[in-house]
Amino acid sequence: MGKLIKHLRPFVWSIVLIFALLFGQAMADLSLPGYMANIVNIGVSQHGIENAVPQAISVTEFNKITIFMTDSQKAQVTADYTLLSKQKLSAADYATDLKNYPQLANVDVYKLNTGNKTEISQLNSIFSRAIPSVFVIEQNGAAIFAQFGVQLPAGTDPFTVIGQLPPAQLAPLLTAAESQINATPSILLTAAATTYISVQYKALGMNISTIQNNYLFRIGGLMLLLTLASAAASILVGYLSARVAAGLGRNLRKQLFVRVESFSNTEFDKFSTASLITRSTNDITQIQMLMVMLFRIAFYAPILGIGGILKVINADTSMLWIIAAALGIILTMMLVMFTVALPKFKAMQTLIDKLNLVMREILTGLMVIRAFNTQKHEEERFDKANQDLTKTNLFINRAVLVFMMPAVMFLMNAIMILIIWVGAHRVDAGTMQVGSMMAFMQYAVQIIMAFLFLTIIFVMLPRASVSAQRISEVLETEPVIVDPEKPQKFSSSLKGTVEFKDVTFRYPSAEDDVLKHISFVAKPGQTTAFIGSTGSGKTTLINLIPRFYDVTSGKVLVDGVDVREVTQHDLRAKIGYVSQKAVLFSGTIESNIKYANENATEAEVAHYAEIAQATDIIKESEQGLATAVSQGGTNLSGGQKQRLAIARALAKKPEIYIFDDSLSALDFKTDRALRQALKTETSDATVLIVTQRVSTVMSAEQIVVLDNGEIAGVGTHKDLMQTCKVYQEIALSQLSKEELV
Repeated sequence: MGKLIKHLRPFVWSIVLIFALLFGQAMADLSLPGYMANIVNIGVSQHGIENAVPQAISVTEFNKITIFMTDSQKAQVTADYTLLSKQKLSAADYATDLKNYPQLANVDVYKLNTGNKTEISQLNSIFSRAIPSVFVIEQNGAAIFAQFGVQLPAGTDPFTVIGQLPPAQLAPLLTAAESQINATPSILLTAAATTYISVQYKALGMNISTIQNNYLFRIGGLMLLLTLASAAASILVGYLSARVAAGLGRNLRKQLFVRVESFSNTEFDKFSTASLITRSTNDITQIQMLMVMLFRIAFYAPILGIGGILKVINADTSMLWIIAAALGIILTMMLVMFTVALPKFKAMQTLIDKLNLVMREILTGLMVIRAFNTQKHEEERFDKANQDLTKTNLFINRAVLVFMMPAVMFLMNAIMILIIWVGAHRVDAGTMQVGSMMAFMQYAVQIIMAFLFLTIIFVMLPRASVSAQRISEVLETEPVIVDPEKPQKFSSSLKGTVEFKDVTFRYPSAEDDVLKHISFVAKPGQTTAFIGSTGSGKTTLINLIPRFYDVTSGKVLVDGVDVREVTQHDLRAKIGYVSQKAVLFSGTIESNIKYANENATEAEVAHYAEIAQATDIIKESEQGLATAVSQGGTNLSGGQKQRLAIARALAKKPEIYIFDDSLSALDFKTDRALRQALKTETSDATVLIVTQRVSTVMSAEQIVVLDNGEIAGVGTHKDLMQTCKVYQEIALSQLSKEELV
């Protein structure tokens, strides 16, 4: 996979934006459980009262609270509150405050005059201990006084007594109240403070429901905004991920295609056609899918998981062991699964190659299969390849879907039950609030889901890694045949001349030479024919001229220049090549002929078709030159395809014509007519013909006879009939002595 990272450079800014959006989405998602806890803990349980700092309180209650403050605390608190009194307020201010605090008409009120968060935090730490002390005295005052031998009469206000006590007697009483406060959990202290404030708000005539609803709507609205922001980030990440993955796939296909175009026959011997098709389609699709999942899930999951763990640590670590145990079980299951399934992932793409290969062979050779009645055998071949791929797929899917997914879902539900069990006991003990337990459950789900997301990625990663390796194999395969760093130019004085100088050739990894010490010269205006038994090296020799292969030793010269010293483009621009197997492209007759020369006029196209004896093909259809040609020319006969391929080579008007056994599918009459027409059309060019027919080479100015990769004879038909035994045997096996004269 690392080898493909460099191909992501054009998308670096999109990837940076994806990371930023994923971080924002994770922060939004991680904030929601905390706000949900606030809604339950504060909005519902505390009636929307966020802290122990009262917004307004009567003077009487204010004085009770200040009893439990130090002098410095009392001074700070007094400075942050403004006294509202009917006698001291202007009429306008009184009317406004009376609307907010209806009991202002009967009692004086202290109103909070600061909104500074730091100041509020300091006040909260003071009030959160002072208010519960008031609550303790109100609830247990008689018992506390009794500890010091003071019996309060029934109905006596303990704070009236406290106000009359001298400092020496008051100090132990306050210490006793403080010790009871210290023994009470902080959650209960907060609950007591907010309950007390709620009672005081009601006493002032304030609407508690309005306070609660305002808080709920504010926090709920914030949660809605965060949800919308998370959804927007998710949509943008999906869009950008798809664009990056599609762009990467496009670039890889282009680079793969360009690299394959530069391959020589040596490289094509290494990579099969079926494998190259799989690599440029299925393998790249696997990479695209992985990229989308990486950007959308793999990068998001760690942020979510680590963020969730940090949130839990900051909030409450008492149940962190539950999440740690769950993650340990998940990681163990993942390790076991991948140990078992990884070999299957690696075999997947090879099995797809095999299935494609069998399918291509069956479709290509369908006529042969029917002719030999081997449909059953081919069905069994295909079924075996299909079954092998299906079994591997089923094994992987069962490992992931049948085992891993249910196991994780069971674990997740078990974790939820365990959290509720442990959390319920803590809520009952007063050490946890219900909202905090619910938030912990949400964080646990987020953390476990993050690891589950990573599991999905790890399921895809081995197969995509194999695909990436297969793509890299093609991209990193350097062609054996490359252009020289300082290419030469062709000589104008030897235009069209082809010369072999002591050429020897051996295929890569072969043990023996295919061609041995081949030397001859083919000149312009002449036809040089190559003949020999099957496997004598005729096609191999021809393929050395356009550099489909490079010689093992010796030289191949075109226009007096070694073909290895010029660019492949310049070399092949001089050659009109008709292969042994005629290859046509989907389109029309005209588009196939103009494939070699897109600027050819319709009249020129018709002329080349006439030279190639292909006029009858055009006349047979009402569309003429616009007659459709299917892929590979499957709607044409072998002879028709060969004639159109020859017309295509003629359209190029090259200096050198190479016909690699391209007249074999023609009848003798058409063959003769075609050679006569070619003689006139190619009078200034060098013509090289590979053939098995003696009748085709009889009129050639030079015949090269090959036998087991060596030259058995060179000369005209007449000379070879007298001097070359190999040629004599071939000629007499095809024609009578009278026909050979």
